[in-house]
Amino acid sequence: MTHVVIIGAYGSAGAAVAGELAEEQGIELTLIDDGEPGGGLCILRGCMPSKEVLSAGAHRFQARHDDRLVGDVPEVDLERTVERKDDHTLGWAGHRRAGIEELAERDDVRFVHDTARFVDPHTVRAGGEEFDADYVVVATGSSVNVPDVPGIDEVDFMTSADVLDATDFPDSGIVMGFGYIGMEMVPYLAEAGGMELTVVEHDDRPIDEADPEFGDAALELYRDHWDLEIPTNCHERRLEATDDGGVRLTVEFEDDGADGPTRETYEADQLFCFTGRRPTVEGLGLDNTEIAVEGEWVRETMQTTAHDHVYAVGDVNGKEPILHVAKEQGFTAAENIRRQEAGNTPQPYENVHHHVIFSGLGVYPFARVGHNEQTASEAGHDIAVATRQASDDGVFKSKYVPEGLAKLVVDRTDGTVLGWQGLHYHADSFAKTMQIVVEMGLDVRELPDRSYHPTLPENLDGLFRDAADAVEQ
Repeated sequence: MTHVVIIGAYGSAGAAVAGELAEEQGIELTLIDDGEPGGGLCILRGCMPSKEVLSAGAHRFQARHDDRLVGDVPEVDLERTVERKDDHTLGWAGHRRAGIEELAERDDVRFVHDTARFVDPHTVRAGGEEFDADYVVVATGSSVNVPDVPGIDEVDFMTSADVLDATDFPDSGIVMGFGYIGMEMVPYLAEAGGMELTVVEHDDRPIDEADPEFGDAALELYRDHWDLEIPTNCHERRLEATDDGGVRLTVEFEDDGADGPTRETYEADQLFCFTGRRPTVEGLGLDNTEIAVEGEWVRETMQTTAHDHVYAVGDVNGKEPILHVAKEQGFTAAENIRRQEAGNTPQPYENVHHHVIFSGLGVYPFARVGHNEQTASEAGHDIAVATRQASDDGVFKSKYVPEGLAKLVVDRTDGTVLGWQGLHYHADSFAKTMQIVVEMGLDVRELPDRSYHPTLPENLDGLFRDAADAVEQ
């Protein structure tokens, strides 16, 4: 029997590997996880619970902005919001655990509810036992990245997990981190929590993966609709606690003044750290292996560079901290273990860029599939581009969500759709349609442009027509 040990079996990536290999003849599985309750980051503290609370803020936001509605704007009941979130989250997590427990009922599958540690590259200790493994899959996820800003140890801060559990917020806050976590949490704090916020942005604009006009549109939308100050092109230099229990942050701007770098100080009641995540590898005993978690320590085959028999999938490998990518990486690892056992060469994981950020409380999400304009040009394509504002289509106005835009990038030589970006109402739903178009390499001139009228995808029709015309020119 070939023995595969999966560390982090409750998470999306680990569960994907387990599900794939449990049916394989000749493979023995040991599934290890110390989660309490187990269920993985997405279910417990990430994707799912965040959308739950964002929806409460979204309802208030839309009521507040629709002047056809009369009466006082309703407040978000944070206690009820968190209670419902917890109820749903525990249900989803229970479903995940039940799936792993069902696998463990098989003769060749065992589950160990404990923390795992490498004894050597082929031996893992958990539950007071040592397991000799032919292959080890590390799927331990990620942890909050606390930035190394002087003074951070002197102040209290809240992470996204803390926000999801909070039933009360102070009047003001400072936010470090305006990536996908900050883009989601900031409007929730402002809308549901009623907070005034200062949000630090290191670059000209947020949403690094997008063409510039999308980040510019997001900045305008956030500044227009919530009580936010967003200094850009600046970096955190010092944190201090104030006498009244709040926080003081000094930032330094990239543009030098006459007397050197310009600095600004901001004060607020609470600090929020939405500063990304890092691989969870503490306590794994990697010092008993040759694995060093630095640089490109995991190949595209999901094998570690140090050991061909040790795989790292999901957030822990630092490649793309996204659930559907984690699952697909798990499938790749399982297939490559089969390949190794058959004496064949492991194959790399390949995917089309497919991201969604639930910006603007999910009322104005950003989505990208495939190339943006810059990456398509860098890849050597001769491109044609079509851009369309949401307000170009009356149905967005009729639904009272007129803001945002979308862009289509195609190959000018053969019409192949290379990528799409959208920052507008229901852009997250549009992404699936565009994933099919991009992954199948369809010619924009052959796409039907007859969405049912009046529906939001008429925006796509306009993009298809404009891009097709550009190819024909």
